[in-house]
Amino acid sequence: MNKKLPRFGVRTVAAVAALVLAAQAAWALEPFKVRDIRVEGLQRVEPGTVFASLPLRVGDEYSDDKGSAAIRALFGLGLFTDVRLEASGDVLVVVVQERPTVANVEFAGAREFDKETLKNVMRDIGLTDGRPYDKALTDRAEQELKRQYLNKSFYAAEVVTTVTPIERNRVNLTFTVTEGDTARIKDIHIVGNKAFSESTLKGLFDQDTGGWLSWYTKSDRYSRAKLNADLETLRSYYLQRGYLEFRIDSTQVALTPDKQDISITVNVTEGERFVVSSVKLEGNYLDRDDEFKSLVAIRAGEPYNADQVAETTKAFSDHFGNFGFAFARIEAVPEIDREKGQVALVLTADPQRRAYVRRISIAGNDRTRDEVVRREFRQFEASWYDGEKIRLSRDRVDRLGYFTEVDVESQEVPGAPDQVDLVISVKEKPTGSLQLGAGFSSAEKVSFSFAIKQENVFGSGNYLGIDVNTSKYKRTLVFSTTNPYFTQDGISRTIDLYYRTDKPYEDQGGNYELVTTGASARFGVPFSETDTVFFGGGLEQTRIKPGTNIPAAYLVYADRYGYSSSAVPLTIGWSRDSRDSALAPNVGVYQKFNSEWSVAGDARYVRANYQYQQYVPLNKKFTLAFNGEVGVGKGINGRPFPVFKNFYSGGLGSVRGFDQGTLGPRDVTGASLGGPKKVSLNVELIAPFPGAGNDRTLRVFTFADLGNVYGDNERVRFSEMRASVGVGLSWISPLGPLRLAYAKPVRKFAGDRIQELQFQIGTSF
Repeated sequence: MNKKLPRFGVRTVAAVAALVLAAQAAWALEPFKVRDIRVEGLQRVEPGTVFASLPLRVGDEYSDDKGSAAIRALFGLGLFTDVRLEASGDVLVVVVQERPTVANVEFAGAREFDKETLKNVMRDIGLTDGRPYDKALTDRAEQELKRQYLNKSFYAAEVVTTVTPIERNRVNLTFTVTEGDTARIKDIHIVGNKAFSESTLKGLFDQDTGGWLSWYTKSDRYSRAKLNADLETLRSYYLQRGYLEFRIDSTQVALTPDKQDISITVNVTEGERFVVSSVKLEGNYLDRDDEFKSLVAIRAGEPYNADQVAETTKAFSDHFGNFGFAFARIEAVPEIDREKGQVALVLTADPQRRAYVRRISIAGNDRTRDEVVRREFRQFEASWYDGEKIRLSRDRVDRLGYFTEVDVESQEVPGAPDQVDLVISVKEKPTGSLQLGAGFSSAEKVSFSFAIKQENVFGSGNYLGIDVNTSKYKRTLVFSTTNPYFTQDGISRTIDLYYRTDKPYEDQGGNYELVTTGASARFGVPFSETDTVFFGGGLEQTRIKPGTNIPAAYLVYADRYGYSSSAVPLTIGWSRDSRDSALAPNVGVYQKFNSEWSVAGDARYVRANYQYQQYVPLNKKFTLAFNGEVGVGKGINGRPFPVFKNFYSGGLGSVRGFDQGTLGPRDVTGASLGGPKKVSLNVELIAPFPGAGNDRTLRVFTFADLGNVYGDNERVRFSEMRASVGVGLSWISPLGPLRLAYAKPVRKFAGDRIQELQFQIGTSF
């Protein structure tokens, strides 16, 4: 029976045959002394390339062995499809036929991938414009394209390569792709489970059989990598609950003949459930056994939990690292008593040897300068290895906000057992942002704002931002720049320039406005690794431009202190942020305190506000979030608190369901004046969007808001606070985090302005 040779075999036979024929052509020449060497057939390859590869030189004696070696060397360049040696008298003639050159690579029918991305893949293979055409590379590129489509569940995808010769011995390559439809997961079955239901176990998987939001989550598209991750989640689920001997026996993935549906079957053996009977320490613990015992997270009498074991061994390893032992080995050995269903754990430690850091390298920072990362490090080169400082350094780099991933890897130095190299691998993310905001009221009033910010200008670590509000009634232009390392000690400097005009609301019909211009500078001094205190000062001028329907409070202030007021505010503030993410927090606390004290000028006052946020994960899907903010202002030196420094509340960021900034005292004209006292309380329950599985980029939340603004002579009364409840949608969109909220006031008073539907991009709460 005839068997078709594999492509690789055919190419190998063809190459060997060409070499044999060429060698025969070389052997047909009688030995002679080479007087000259001439090359024929070159079009783009330089003659020097050929001469440099020949083992023959003018004056050498030609022989069969040297001719064969010359042909092999020229074929080895990969530039020629044919090579012959001829003799014209005592002149050696090298006749070559060049490979065609790739003129252009195009893709037809490829909709799932960007064409530039595909061209980059081809470039990595070696198939790109200007390179010699190689059939083997073309076949490899074809297979790579198919692999890319298989990774996205396009199992019916087909790729056909067309080679079109053009002038000057060049070819155009066209990869025509027929994508077909994606294969969907039709069934997922788990066989062998007894302790937990199949629905419970399948709920752990990120892959599923799809829902009405599968077009967004793509959770019903099969991926081997995602399935492996789901299997690890399944394994962890059992190992956390005492099933020490749980194993996954096999996984079958079946594809229907039409390549449209996929069935996944996972066969498991649960084993018995074991309870920890005791935990013992053995080995060398540096005479600090009590310290290490305090790090043990495993509890006797509770079911075996692999996470607690991993947490304990990691804590031991980290603690050894604090004393310079970078290569400490900790092993948890289970001693199983099957009759009693118990397991005793023996933690054996070998600290190995103490080491110091020889070199620190940074990888992955294509845009960010090395010094931006290095200045956050507390572990130094040529110093003893200190695990605590390394972890702190990693966290500081991560908190810069320039990277999606930050990893620190320790590498042994060959031949130096007491040395270690650290490699910081980062993955950069876009640090520029565009923030948009809009609000809709029952009167169909629309307001817009936007901001452009760059947190890592030219990779320097500096911040540059421009905030613009183009509303007809509130216009703002703010320019801000921050140098986080104004001094080598890590003192930051921020400069703000701003111009604001405030006008009355549309339905008030007035044309007065407040114009505020100013500049400020503040410095951030790191008092500890987690706390920064800010000091600063500025100059500010506020002009009251009179017009119709101007609030009486403004006229009273202007008549007494003038229509133009200057101030020299000194500022002091403090911040701490331990959230796991600034975009979609799940755990952690954020605190911020700011205060102002005007020590000179027409306006004399003190003003302070404090904000506290906390995120509490209830389980893998649900998060409870709290936010509270308190503000207070007071006039000093016998002067009242300036009306243009009042706090405002209502709308996004305070009490949703009410028109932005309309709560609190009002003028006789009905204008919202704000006040020197503000209280806001918010609570949210955040969950994945129905049908989105465990995807945390699209979530829904329910909320309750409470708050108000009070006048100078008013007491803060709970009975006067406005309250609302509602639902919302949170989406990490390409433009930034978007939050859409629909709120219904549950406590409101006459004259309150209601704004039930609001959305904003780029904010939290």
